[in-house]
Amino acid sequence: MAAARPGPLHREDPGLAERIARSAAAVRGLVPSVGEVLTWLERRRHEVPFAVDRIPLDGLDGWSFEERTGNLRHRSGRFFTVEGLTAGTGDADVPGATWQQPIICQLEIGILGILAKEFDGVLHFLMQAKMEPGNPNLLQLSPTVQATRSNYTKVHRGAAVRYLEHFTDPGRGTVLSDALQSEHGSWFYRKRNRNMIVEVDGEVPPHEDFRWLTLGQISALLHRDHTVNMDARSVLAGLPGRHRPRALLPDTELLSWLTGMRALHPVRAERVPLATVPGWVRDETAIRHEDGRYFQVVARSVKAGNREVGHWTQPLFEPCGEGVVGFLTRRIGGVPHLLAGARAEGGFRDAELGPTVQCTPGNHAHLPAGRRPPFLDLVQDPDPSRVRYRARHSEEGGRFLNAVSRYLVVEADESEAPLDPPPGFRWVSHGQLTALARHSHYVNVQARTLLACLNAMSAGSEGEGWGLSP
Repeated sequence: MAAARPGPLHREDPGLAERIARSAAAVRGLVPSVGEVLTWLERRRHEVPFAVDRIPLDGLDGWSFEERTGNLRHRSGRFFTVEGLTAGTGDADVPGATWQQPIICQLEIGILGILAKEFDGVLHFLMQAKMEPGNPNLLQLSPTVQATRSNYTKVHRGAAVRYLEHFTDPGRGTVLSDALQSEHGSWFYRKRNRNMIVEVDGEVPPHEDFRWLTLGQISALLHRDHTVNMDARSVLAGLPGRHRPRALLPDTELLSWLTGMRALHPVRAERVPLATVPGWVRDETAIRHEDGRYFQVVARSVKAGNREVGHWTQPLFEPCGEGVVGFLTRRIGGVPHLLAGARAEGGFRDAELGPTVQCTPGNHAHLPAGRRPPFLDLVQDPDPSRVRYRARHSEEGGRFLNAVSRYLVVEADESEAPLDPPPGFRWVSHGQLTALARHSHYVNVQARTLLACLNAMSAGSEGEGWGLSP
C-alpha cells in the first residue's frame, strides 16, 4: 500500500524572505568587505591570462558558412548557429510590422545556477570570477555555474564544470528558485536557460575563482558599472521578496491584460537562410546592415586561463551603439510601481513584461519624434534629481561583444506618466514583478536586471525587494 501523503504544508518556506533580508542587510561576511571582493576580482584579472583578438570571419576555427544557406555553424553541429530570421508582430500587412535580420539559434537549454549556504546564520551565495570574451572588462562576477548543454556535456572536450552536480542531481540541496527564462529576443531565437538557486548545507570544496558573498555585498556591487554579469543578475531576480498585497491592478487583471496583448500581437517568426536576408552584407570582417545600424556579426580569437577550454574562436554579435534600458517609477497609494511594457520581440514565443524603455537610441535617431519609442526622452536624459538608480551593465558576454546599456530607474509624475498609460503599458507593483519573475516567460531579461537592481536598492530598507520587514 502506498504511503499516505503528509498534510497540507507551506507553499513556500515562511522564513525564506526574512533570511534573504538578513543577508541583504549584511555587508560583512566570509569576505570581510566589498572592497576585498573588488580586490579579489582585480587580482584574478591580473593572475589569469586573458586575450581577445579581432580576426577575419574566415579565421574562425571549426566554423564555416554553409554553401546552400549561408548559415554560420560549428563543425560539431552544436553550440549555436547564426541564421536568418523573418519576424513580425501583430498584423503582417501593417508597414514595419515585419522585418528580416541575422539571429543566433541556440535551442539547447543551459544552466545558470547559484549555490546558497548559511554561514553564522547569514545566507551567502557562491559567486564566480568569470571571463567572457564580449565583456568590456572581460572578467565579471558570475553565477556558480554558467554553462550551455554543449559545455557541460564536454562537446569542446574541455574540463568539467565545477559544482554542476548541485544543479543536475536531484536531492543535493533545497531549491530556492527554478525557472526557464528567455534571453535577448532581438538577438536570440527562442533561447532559454534554466535559472536556479540551490541551498546546500554540506561542504563545498573551495576554489580561487569562487567566493561566498552576502546579498548585501552583491547589492553594493550591482551599483557599480560592469561588475555583476547579466546571467547573475537574471538568476538573482528569481529570489523572493517581501510582498505587499496592494497594487493598482489586481494580479488577475494584470495577467489578463498581458494575455490580451499576446493574443492581439502574436510573434510571427520563421528561420530562413542567412544568405537570403535583405539589407545585410558580408565582407572579410563582419556581417553588417547596409545602413550601419543595429548590430554586426564579428569574429574573435579567445585565450582564457581559467575556462574549461584554454583557446577557441567564435562569432559574436556587436551592437552599433550603447543601449538605454529604464523603468519609470511612481508611488501609487504609497506602493512603489513600475511602468512596464509588453515586449514582443522576434526571438520570443510570446510578449513578456519589459522595461518602460528598452532600445539603442542611435537606431531611432533618423525617425521623427512621434515614431521614436515612448518615454525615451524621459529615460535617456532625465533630471538627475529624479534618478533612483543608474549604472552601466553589459549583456551576455559569451555571445555579445561590448553590448553595453545604461540601466536607469527614473521617478515620474502624473503629467509625464499618467495612471492610465498609453496602449502596451501598465503600472506593475514592485512586488507583482518580483512574483512574476519567479515563473517562466513573464519578465524579460532586461527587466530582470532592473528588478535585481531595485531589490538591491531596497536591501536593508522597508521596500518590497530584499529589505527587512518594517
